[in-house]
Amino acid sequence: MDKPLDLLEFETMLLGRHMHMLNPRARGAGEERLDRSAYVLLSRIQAQGPMSIGEFSEAFGLDASTLNRQTAAMVRAGVVERMPDPEGGMARKFAITAEGERRLDIHRTENLEGLEKVMADWTAEDVAEFAAYLSRFNRDIERLDGRPWPRG
Repeated sequence: MDKPLDLLEFETMLLGRHMHMLNPRARGAGEERLDRSAYVLLSRIQAQGPMSIGEFSEAFGLDASTLNRQTAAMVRAGVVERMPDPEGGMARKFAITAEGERRLDIHRTENLEGLEKVMADWTAEDVAEFAAYLSRFNRDIERLDGRPWPRG
């Protein structure tokens, strides 16, 4: 692992492994917990507004059957609701519910608490620099993939 890209590949593999372990409560299967797919889909709805299966498919590159399973589970959990397309289209859209907002906020807060623990000894400048590099990395992936994430 003497090449920078080899090291980067290794470290991103570990990052993917560690992210769900930032907070001990995150490992529990409690009712409040969102699974990774629900967290990502709810975050996208929060950023973009209600979305149809087709819009999810375009945004994430996932097939409709996968998205139908994921959104059905989210409806059963009460974190999204189906609604008519506000623009009059035929496809139903999924909107985040108050319960979905509440659980997304809990999940995000737990993630932030975990990050604070991990980075307790980092300076604010180090955290900002790391965040800027991650943002650049993610934006370049999105550019190559053709699926940008909406940012405020």
